[in-house]
Amino acid sequence: MKSMTGYGRGESSQAGYKVTVEMSSVNRKQTEIAVTLPRDLEALEAKLRDSINKSVARGRVTVRVSIHIGESALKKHVKVNLELARLFAREFQKLGSELNLQSPVTLELLIRTPGVLETGTEITDAETFWPPVEKALQQALGALIVMRVREGAHLRKDLQLRIKVMRRSVQKIKKLAPLVVEHFREQLKIRLRDAGVNLQPADDERLTKEIVYFADRADISEELTRLESHFEQFDEFIKSGEPVGRMLDFLSQEMNREINTIGSKANHGDISREVVVLKTELERFREQVQNVE
Repeated sequence: MKSMTGYGRGESSQAGYKVTVEMSSVNRKQTEIAVTLPRDLEALEAKLRDSINKSVARGRVTVRVSIHIGESALKKHVKVNLELARLFAREFQKLGSELNLQSPVTLELLIRTPGVLETGTEITDAETFWPPVEKALQQALGALIVMRVREGAHLRKDLQLRIKVMRRSVQKIKKLAPLVVEHFREQLKIRLRDAGVNLQPADDERLTKEIVYFADRADISEELTRLESHFEQFDEFIKSGEPVGRMLDFLSQEMNREINTIGSKANHGDISREVVVLKTELERFREQVQNVE
């Protein structure tokens, strides 16, 4: 089980360039990938997305790729256009004479003149930089997944605790369920007696039919069985090495349906209290499931 939150960073070098990849992920129901690349490497976006999709099944992933040129590479790519510098120097001197200006033509002025200092640092073929980008990406992905796995272990423990509490409540309800009909029988007799109704032997059949009708309406055995089945499904899901977030989300909806039905059917104070416990724990369960990949 993995969480959807994490962070990872990776670096790699090639031909005097250093490539850095930073990744972070947060909760989302679906997979969303946002990639920021230098203009020279934009052609690699599709490959980046394909690599990330192989490792991330759910969540919003933000990726930032940056590239820096080292000093050694910079020396190779920087050169002075001497002919252009000479031309500018002559023109600057001529302009100074014509305007009667005494300021000398300085080296700083020439270097700042467009075209005199040439830098060939642009990447002409992005594909040649895919190997270092991929290496840095895999490092970042590895760190991201390690964090997601670590967070996922905490989520797993919390979810197991919620299921454990709900299992206890279900067991209590199963013990209380047979008492519901008897409780209804006694309450019905009390209400009739308080209303001044004297039951005759002929009324026993009608009373029995009413109790049977109530027992059928109040029967929660199917809901309890399905709820226990959902708990067992949870046990199977968390043993899987596959992403289970969507399945757990669906499972929580099914559990909610059964718990609501039990609450509406069971006409018993103690059962109602356990239903409150079930709903409380299920809400906590559902909140945590939103963090699971």
